[in-house]
Order: sequence, then structure tokens, then C-alpha cells
Amino acid sequence: MATKKRKAADTKVDKNKVYSLKEASTLVKDINCTKFDSSVDLHIRLGVDPKKADQAIRGSVTLPHGTGKTKRVLVLCTPDKEAAAKEAGADHVGLDEYIQKIEAGWTDIDVIVATPAVMPKIGKLGKILGPRNLMPNPKTGTVTNDVAAAVNEVKGGKITFKVDKAGIIHASIGRVSFASDKIEQNSQELINAIIKLKPATAKGTYLKGLSMASTMSPSITVDTKSVQN
Repeated sequence: MATKKRKAADTKVDKNKVYSLKEASTLVKDINCTKFDSSVDLHIRLGVDPKKADQAIRGSVTLPHGTGKTKRVLVLCTPDKEAAAKEAGADHVGLDEYIQKIEAGWTDIDVIVATPAVMPKIGKLGKILGPRNLMPNPKTGTVTNDVAAAVNEVKGGKITFKVDKAGIIHASIGRVSFASDKIEQNSQELINAIIKLKPATAKGTYLKGLSMASTMSPSITVDTKSVQN
């Protein structure tokens, strides 16, 4: 059953209209129907075949205004890197004890950073971390010897993204409490990063569909032409 707030929000979104990114960034604030500071999410449908290795789009981007959420970071490293990770603000630092915790089902973190040297030990965690998008990966800057820089980037608004089996990227780019221009700028930054990753082998339209929504709000269809600078 839709709540009164949700019904009122539904009436404000014209399902037959395609909105510019600027219009959507204002409207998403107006149709929020939660009492908490909802996440603002983008859903980007790409003209790629994720089964092909070169079209399995994944990457990272630092949003100019952050995500509005403080991310919990685990650094898996050798003892010589622990001090730097802790100084940079990592929430958890270690190796064997955290591997055991994860094997036992603990995943109470948002990002895992690891050094290349410990990756062979972490490989066995793929079945647990992979589906949760937590597996460290060189392409997203989460496998690195400079753990301090990686932690600083994540804490400063860096997000990672990857295309799912249906060819869609889902990403949180802020909160409804953000000013509309900050929602727009964060959205554009993510879209620019995805456009740069367009594979040479992708045929036809690359940005096939784009929508914006906050938690539990109706979806707003965005004109892909309004974001392709």
C-alpha cells in the first residue's frame, strides 16, 4: 500500500516526461517521502554486453561534494602498512583476524582496501565479497601499496561502480538534503567517468537510459542528451 506521502510524490512526477538532469536534481528533493535523509541514486542503462570482458564497465570517481555518508573502511595489509592506514582514518586495520571474521560472515564495512602482497590470501573471500561489491580491485584503486591515499580518497567522496548483468550501473551520488546543484554536479561527475570508459567495441547507443530516485520515491526519467557534454 502506498502512503499518502508516496501518492502525493507520484502526482508530481510526469511519467510521460523526460526531465533534464537539472530539473531532476530539483524534483528529487521535492518528492522525497521519508523522514530520514534519503540516498539519491542514479540508475544508468548502458548499451554494452557485460559478458564480454572489455565491456564489463567498472571504475571509480571522486564526487565533488562527497556522498553525504561516512564510509567504513577496512584495510587488509602487512604490519608495516598498519600505522599509515590508521593515521589516514581507516576504521579497521589488520589481516588474518579480519579474514577469519569475514569467513564467519562479518561484512559490516563499506570499502576494503588491500595491498598487492596480501591479495593471494584474500582471493578465497571472493564468494563472500564479490556479490557485495567489496572485493578489492586495482581498477577501482582499492588494491594499492599507498593505503593512506586510498583511505583518504574513500573518506573524501570516492565511489566505485560496476555494470550489473543487465547492463545497468546503480550508484548513490548524495542525499536529498544536498542542494540541487550539488546533486546535479555529483551526477554529472559520475556520468562523465562512465562516458570516458566507453569501450571501443560497444556498438550503437552507449547511454541508453538514465533515471534518478531517492529511497522509496518514484523514479524520474532523465534525458540522456542533457548529460552528454
